[in-house]
Amino acid sequence: MGDDASVIERVDGRCGELVLSRRDGHFEVVANGVSLMDTRGGWSERLHVTAAADRMPPPGRMLIGGLGVGFSLAAALAHPGVGAVHVVEREPAVLRWNRGPLAPGNGDALADPRVQAHEADVVQWLAHAPAASLDAICLDVDNGPEWLVTPGNAWLYGHDGLRTATRVLSPGGVLTIWCAAPSPAFVARMTEHFAEVEISEILAARGDPDVIVLGQSPR
Repeated sequence: MGDDASVIERVDGRCGELVLSRRDGHFEVVANGVSLMDTRGGWSERLHVTAAADRMPPPGRMLIGGLGVGFSLAAALAHPGVGAVHVVEREPAVLRWNRGPLAPGNGDALADPRVQAHEADVVQWLAHAPAASLDAICLDVDNGPEWLVTPGNAWLYGHDGLRTATRVLSPGGVLTIWCAAPSPAFVARMTEHFAEVEISEILAARGDPDVIVLGQSPR
């Protein structure tokens, strides 16, 4: 963050230091000095959930892992195929910010009656979720399998995590992973667990394209 950034709040989170700042009218969430999300664009974050919503079967029960600034959740709620959304976010400050200063930018998405917010670690939440209880799982809790916020999240992208995702998804259910850069090794693992795997690259303002990896279970 530059000197012109105004810090709204700095807290000790579960992942370490967590900061909400504002610069030039835009908010940014930073964990341990690494930018996780900001309100400048969010196109790839929105596409991350709409791609899943376009493909998932009814009744449209979606999990969003990682709330960020709420753009993914807002996009899910705007999709006609989404009937219910579980938001799993382990940082209480991020949930509080989305009900406070970030709410105007995401349409106060957490207040929608279709949303159930869970203050929990998505690794533990998924591990205990009932079989076939979701139609889509959308994970944006790291900058990708190669760039983890915390080491424990590696489980999500390994074989155990992918097997769990297929167990929790209904027939034809969809898993999407948001990545800040390509991850060929992860895509190779996905092909071992899902009937169809698609990769979409979205041009970013700078650096590598954002990447969405989508896997769909057999119907």
